[in-house]
Amino acid sequence: MFPWRLPWWRSSATCKLWQLGRFLPGIWERCQPLSRKGINTMAGQEQQADVREKRVLEDPEMPLARRETEALFLEQPETGNQYLEDALLRSYLKTHLPPKILEEVNQDLERFGNRLSTEIKPQGWECELNPPVFRQYNAWGQRVDQIVTCSAWRRMKEVAAEEGLIAEAYERRYSSWSRLYQAVKLYLFSSCSGGFSCPLAMTDGAAKVIESLGIPGSLKNAFDHLTSRDPRKFWTSGQWMTERRGGSDVAEGTETVARKQPDGTYRLYGFKWFTSAADSDVTLTLARVADAEGQVKQGSSGLSLFFLKVRDEEGKLNSIQVQRLKDKLGTRQMATAELWLEGAKAELISAEGRGVASISNMLNITRIHNVIAAVASMRRMIGLSREYARRRVAFGKLLKDHPLHMQTLARMEVQARGAFLLLMEIVRLLGLVETNLASEEDQLLLRLLIPVAKLYTGKQASAVVIEGMESFGGQGYMEDTGLPVIVRDTLVMSIWEGTTNILSLDVLRSLSKSGGQVVAVFFAAVQKKLELASSCVELAPAVKRTQDAVSSLAQFTQEAGSRGAVTMELTARDFSYSLARIYAGALLIEHAAWPGASPTDMAAAQRWCNQELCPVATESGNSSYEGEEALTNSALVYEGCPPGSRL
Repeated sequence: MFPWRLPWWRSSATCKLWQLGRFLPGIWERCQPLSRKGINTMAGQEQQADVREKRVLEDPEMPLARRETEALFLEQPETGNQYLEDALLRSYLKTHLPPKILEEVNQDLERFGNRLSTEIKPQGWECELNPPVFRQYNAWGQRVDQIVTCSAWRRMKEVAAEEGLIAEAYERRYSSWSRLYQAVKLYLFSSCSGGFSCPLAMTDGAAKVIESLGIPGSLKNAFDHLTSRDPRKFWTSGQWMTERRGGSDVAEGTETVARKQPDGTYRLYGFKWFTSAADSDVTLTLARVADAEGQVKQGSSGLSLFFLKVRDEEGKLNSIQVQRLKDKLGTRQMATAELWLEGAKAELISAEGRGVASISNMLNITRIHNVIAAVASMRRMIGLSREYARRRVAFGKLLKDHPLHMQTLARMEVQARGAFLLLMEIVRLLGLVETNLASEEDQLLLRLLIPVAKLYTGKQASAVVIEGMESFGGQGYMEDTGLPVIVRDTLVMSIWEGTTNILSLDVLRSLSKSGGQVVAVFFAAVQKKLELASSCVELAPAVKRTQDAVSSLAQFTQEAGSRGAVTMELTARDFSYSLARIYAGALLIEHAAWPGASPTDMAAAQRWCNQELCPVATESGNSSYEGEEALTNSALVYEGCPPGSRL
C-alpha cells in the first residue's frame, strides 16, 4: 500500500554497516544527524534539504536502500519550546494579563517549555511504551490485585506536583488569573504528559468539589494532599461513576449501595464498570444509601456523593477487588479498570440524595480539562505537520511550497485558534467566579459555554488530528512515529464526560432553566466583542457575517417556544454548534481588533467567519427538524433490518 522505506529510527544501525565499509566510502559522514542548530534554522534547513536531495537522486552508484534512507532521514519533524513556538498563546497572554503577572508568568512558562521538551516529553513516550499491567496473584497464589505502572508514569505524578498543575488554581496568588494560568500550563503539558493529564482532571475536579463544600474538617487533609506541590504528599483522585449499565444516565444506571455503619461511616457495595486512573490515591463516587430495611431510592434523588481512599493505612486495597484492566483504543498509558466494591469504607460528603448536584462541580472541571486536552492535541499535531512541511520534499519541492498543502494546514490552524480562544474565555470566566468577581451574567455565560466548548472542541480535535496525520502520508500511519498515538488519544475527547448529543441536550436544559436569560446574556456578550472591531475596516466583513448569524439565531430561538419536544431535540446538536461557531468567531474578531494584532490574527477571524456560523437556522429553513423527519431518520437507519432483530 505504501512505498517501502527504511524508517528513520533504524538509521543508527544502518550507519554502523556503512562504517564497516559495506557501502560506498564517504557516505558515513552524510548519514550523521543534523545539529539542533541546523534543524532550527529555517532557511539553512531548506537549503540543506535541497542540496542533499539533489546529491542522492543524482548518484547512480548509490544503492537503492541507501538512497531511500537518505531521502527520509531528514524528514523527522522536531519541535522546540512549545511556549515560545505558540504565537497565539503568547499574544493572548500579552493582551490580557496585567504587566507584572505577565512578566512572572512569561518567565515560568519559558522555563516550563524547556522542561517539557528535554525531560517531560521523553517520559511521556515511556508511558506509552510501558502501559500498566494487572497482577492479580503473587507467586504464592495470594490475591494481590496490583496495578503495576512504569517509573515514567510515577515520575509524571511528581512533575505535576512540582509544577503546581493543580495547586496553582487553588493558591490564587494571581487572583482571578490563577485559573487561566493553570489552564495554560496544563495545555502545554497535555500532549507531552503520556496520558497523565486525565488523572489530573479528576484530581482538580475532586479538589473543586471539596472546596465547594467549604473544605469540611474531615476532608481538609485530603484537600491539602490534592493541592500539594510536594511530590511526597501529592494525591491524585479518580471519579467512579460509570456502572454496568454504562453511559451518562447515572440516575438510572447507578446500582452501588451504601450501608451506614455505627461509627457514622459507610460501606459501599457494587460494581464500577469503568474507573479511570484506577491507581489513584482517592476517589469520589455515587451510591444509593440503604435505609434500615435495606431499601434504596431510585432516580437521581436517591444518589449521594461519597469520598473514599483506595487503600488503607497499611497499603491494602480498601475492600476493593480489581476484576480487569480495560482494553481501550487510546489513553493506554492510564490504568482504567473494572472494580468490585465489597464493603469499601467511605465518607458521605453530600447531603443525602444530593449527589448529582454536588458532583456537578467536578463535571464542570473535568469537562474544561477535556477542552484543554482537545485544544492541546490540535496544537501538537499542527506543530508537527508544519515542521514536516519544512523538511519533506515531494515532486521537486518542499511541502510548504505546495499551495494546496499549505491551504490544508491553514484550515487546521484556523480551527485550532478558534478552539483555543474559546478555552481561554471559559477559564477566564471560571477564574472570576472562583474569586467572587463574576457578575450574574458571567456565571450564566460560563454555565452555557462549558458544555458548548466541550462538545465542539471534541469534534474539532478529532477532525484536525486525522487531517494532520494524513499530511504525513504513509508515515502518518506508522506506529513508531507516535502520530497514531495522538489520534487514538484524541478520539476519546468527544466521548469522555458526555458525548456530543448528551451535552447538546444539556445546553437546551440550561436555556430552559434560565427562562431565556442565558440566551440574552450570550447575545449581549457577542455584541460587546463585535463592538471592539467597529472601527477596523479589515474586519468589517467578518463582523457583518457574525451579526447576521446572531440575527438568524435570535429569530430561531424566538420561534423555538412553539416547537414540540421532538423538534427541539432534533435541533440540539446544530443549535450547540451555532453557539460555538458564533462565540468563537466573536472571540477571534475581538482578538484581531486589539492593538498589536497581527495580519494573521485578522486572517484567522475572517476565515472562521466565512464558514456557516448558524447551521441551526439553515437546517430549520430546510425543514430538517419537523416531526416527520424523526420517522424518516429511523427509516433510513433501519431499512433492510428484520423487525425486532438485534443489531
